[in-house]
Amino acid sequence: MTNALHINASARGKSSDSRSIATTFLDALAVQDPSLTVDTLDLFEERLPDFGTAAAGAKLAVFTGQEQTLEQGRAWDQAREVFDRFAAADLYVLSIPIWNSGIPYILKQWIDLVTQPGWAFEFDPAKGYSGLLAGKRAVTVYTSGVHSPGVPLEFGADFATPFVEDWLRFVGIDSVAEIRYAPTVLTPDPSVGLAVAQERARELAAGF
Repeated sequence: MTNALHINASARGKSSDSRSIATTFLDALAVQDPSLTVDTLDLFEERLPDFGTAAAGAKLAVFTGQEQTLEQGRAWDQAREVFDRFAAADLYVLSIPIWNSGIPYILKQWIDLVTQPGWAFEFDPAKGYSGLLAGKRAVTVYTSGVHSPGVPLEFGADFATPFVEDWLRFVGIDSVAEIRYAPTVLTPDPSVGLAVAQERARELAAGF
């Protein structure tokens, strides 16, 4: 049985290309794995708790072995609820439109909530950081209106992909497959590129 968490970082609802491609992958995967369960987390639709002063203080208290205040404890518990939903899955599918060369701010907020010491990673003064989510898998779906790999810098840059790849490695997820649809606007017929990405999604599901 596979428990998938679809983390949708697009603000475009049903019009989202990255969401559509991710859904194609999950639908194809469900055909060959009827026991598949999918939890969809629409980051722009669900209210995420803030990770502000109290939460930052709670995190520092964990790092330094100090006791959290009541306010810090409440903030920590709220972050833990988000993490537990994350940790319950063994397959992550991330829909990531590239915004201003990076990831949407709401995805960064979610990452900052779940990436906590003792939950997603641990630290050893001699060996450094190590991820605690080994054995899980991820599929990343990137879309971009103008930028695509190999284009001149005048057409934009991509800091989203290396950031997400490094974060997945940081928390211990090293089995990662990628689907990309870009550019989505600078092409005579955008439907052609979308169809290629959808087919890539189906082929990837068939090989899982």
